[in-house]
Amino acid sequence: MDDVGTSDSSTRPGTGLLKAALVCFAVGIVAVVLIFLTPVVTDGKPGLVLYSLTAAWPLGFLLAIASALRSGRRARGGGS
Repeated sequence: MDDVGTSDSSTRPGTGLLKAALVCFAVGIVAVVLIFLTPVVTDGKPGLVLYSLTAAWPLGFLLAIASALRSGRRARGGGS
């Protein structure tokens, strides 16, 4: 049993929040890039879906801040 006492980062609490933050942040950035590329590639305007997906960018940022605060509080307070 070599892995007794080792801590895997995927089993720590709060890792899911950070993963969700990264996914939201990436989706938002891709949506913004697609909004700028849509008129170049096609002659149409970007749809409402792309404009709605850009809201994921600040949501991901807020989730990342919440994750950082949560992990900092856990490290300082001894976990609770």
